[in-house]
Amino acid sequence: MLDKLLEILAATPWWELALIFLARIIEVSLGTLRVIFVNKGHRKQAFLLGFIEVTIWVFVASRVIVGITEQPLKAIIYSLGFASGVYVGSMIEERLAFGKVIIQVITGVEMGKKIAATLREHGVGVTTFAGQGKDAEKTILMVFASRRNKKLIIETVNEIDSQALVVSNEIASLQGGYLSRWRRFVK
Repeated sequence: MLDKLLEILAATPWWELALIFLARIIEVSLGTLRVIFVNKGHRKQAFLLGFIEVTIWVFVASRVIVGITEQPLKAIIYSLGFASGVYVGSMIEERLAFGKVIIQVITGVEMGKKIAATLREHGVGVTTFAGQGKDAEKTILMVFASRRNKKLIIETVNEIDSQALVVSNEIASLQGGYLSRWRRFVK
């Protein structure tokens, strides 16, 4: 039994397993980005990523399938590469943060004024509305921003009023209005 296991492990060179693993991570990460580009309407970029993705897949999959009964470790490494690629792809997507969000903040009137003033000082466009809560008057702030800025904006709101109700949603389309640039907000 142990001899058979050692034979399976030694059947494939380590560099080939590493190449399969890394290529699979790259391929699946590209697939994640391709889907994002399609959803955001970037067809040309999605086309290019799809071409590269499938080219990698053809070469790697054919390398794994040939002799799979003699070298089953290739299939395991191929599967681990897929799972790792999903994880890496989601991390890349989170860092790139394509798209726009609407952030709605519901807070007390005075806190609303402070939050709006602070965000505006950083170049963030804020629209405010008067609202009525269960027990008191409220200010409702609406901020349209890049997903990249979302975390910074929410952190700023929480620094001023940790009790504020904050809701953010991705936006499918947005036209007109004012969107701040990330660099302006970070300065």
